[in-house]
Amino acid sequence: MKLAFQLAYRNLLGAGLRTWLNVGVLSFAFVIIIFYNGWIDGWNQQARRDSIAWQYGFGQLQVATFDPFDPFSITDAHAALPAEDDHLTPVLLRLGTLYPQGRTMSIVVKGIDVNQTVVDLPTSALTASKSDLPAIIGEQMALASHLKTGDEVLLRWRDIHGTFDAATVTIAGVFPNQVPGIDKGQIWVPLKKLQDMTLMPDEATYFIADANFQHTEIAGWKYRSQEDLLYEINNIIKMKKMGGSVMYLLLLAIALLAIFDTQVLSVFRRQKEIGTYISLGMTRQQVVGLFTVEGAMTSIFAAVLGALYGTPLLGWIAHTGIAVPMNSQDLGIPIADRMYPVFGLGLILATLMLVVISATIVSFLPSRKIAKMDPVQALKGKIQ
Repeated sequence: MKLAFQLAYRNLLGAGLRTWLNVGVLSFAFVIIIFYNGWIDGWNQQARRDSIAWQYGFGQLQVATFDPFDPFSITDAHAALPAEDDHLTPVLLRLGTLYPQGRTMSIVVKGIDVNQTVVDLPTSALTASKSDLPAIIGEQMALASHLKTGDEVLLRWRDIHGTFDAATVTIAGVFPNQVPGIDKGQIWVPLKKLQDMTLMPDEATYFIADANFQHTEIAGWKYRSQEDLLYEINNIIKMKKMGGSVMYLLLLAIALLAIFDTQVLSVFRRQKEIGTYISLGMTRQQVVGLFTVEGAMTSIFAAVLGALYGTPLLGWIAHTGIAVPMNSQDLGIPIADRMYPVFGLGLILATLMLVVISATIVSFLPSRKIAKMDPVQALKGKIQ
């Protein structure tokens, strides 16, 4: 085996430019695979982290009739919890209409406990405001409604009996965030105010749980764990990974095709060399192994070359991040203004194994012809 590695190393260096072209293409595929998967992993971690911090907490206890994807379910999705729990933060949802600058905007009015600490919403701005009905909105909502801190706007809603009512809302603050689920088409007001406005004392649509909450079954309520709430995000990330895999697998296939062609050419051009190896006592399987090792060593060279220019490049990208256009926020999923890829050791090792194993296989396939060669004819350089 040691001799095979020594001969393979010498043969690859002797091939000159052909070897380094294969190494260069394969190293590029190696770096691209790591970059894309690292970018997706970074997005996944950021989306999960922001969704938990701003929206989901450590789970939610929801009214059984509430469907987050059906705004029409909001009208009847409200109830009082049989027993108070200090580890739950109530949120009440009502449909409303906002009239900024004479325009009409259909929105969801969300009431939340102003003293809550389970999510990062700046509810302290609601207590600091001196207005009768303060509200906070996200940056995307502020952009869509052309509202800013200190502006007053008319809000209309229906109470529990279906009666319309209206009041002037004062924007107490605009908070930056990356989570559309707590921003677009929504305003946040004090829970007690919204309960009084809609004649729903002590009622809520859902509760956000903190880290110490212990769930027990409650009639009329359903509990959704953190992982359950993140299910849609996880599915989106998986689909993005599958879609991206087509791109980098095509790139890898091009690199492997170059190695395959090189090995096929080597088997026919190096017949005298193969015959000499066999004449000197090497078995056909050992010669096949030699050519296979050459392909595997090409992938090792590619990994080393990729590390030389990929490490500083990917390290710089991981440090500075990748700017994301503002219109990407319209996708409805958490996307930061700047994405920071995550290049874990597991990702690097898995990619290395993929490249090495693939290169070894495509090197072995054309080398099998050596086992059928007649050494005498091979020494004469005649193609069999």
